Amino acid sequence: MKTQKIVLTALFSALIIVGAYLRFPLPPVPITLQTLFVITAALLGGTSIGLASVATYLLLGAVGLPVFTTGGGLAALFGPTGGFLFGLLPAALLAGIAGNYGKKNTGTSNRTYLLLCILFGVLASLAIYLVGVPFLKYNRSLSWATAIKAGMLPFLIGDTVKLIVAINLAQIFSPRVRKFLDGSDPS
Repeated sequence: MKTQKIVLTALFSALIIVGAYLRFPLPPVPITLQTLFVITAALLGGTSIGLASVATYLLLGAVGLPVFTTGGGLAALFGPTGGFLFGLLPAALLAGIAGNYGKKNTGTSNRTYLLLCILFGVLASLAIYLVGVPFLKYNRSLSWATAIKAGMLPFLIGDTVKLIVAINLAQIFSPRVRKFLDGSDPS
């Protein structure tokens, strides 16, 4: 892995950790900024950096470092919010598709990249719910209606705002990240 990719992976892993601590406690699933940084990492770095950043974050938490909102260790990873944590992997993969396109097609219009960021950003957000809500349901023995009310509905507006911010950040910083990854002067 090139040094630039390692640096970006470490940076985005650190931002995801910080995002876990920037939270509003809402039982059983707190509102955090993790999804903002996961989607931003993938939109800017593509699938490889997005997945590596999330995998690093999950690995650090699994070995016991207190990087999750509930602490660290396997108990936190497999607790009620664990599905949302595991859902970050497919989210990074999906948002990374737009990031890959943006990295490879430097001559394409910003509109095409923007539309891909919106499409795959929405799919990434949905992927987190598709993994997290069923995990919450079975972990807490909830009905589907209760799991959706507790694990999805309170987050839709906030996740929409975070997605808009992530897409804007990707639009602003994508050219600089591309230059950084290519090893050229980012100024």
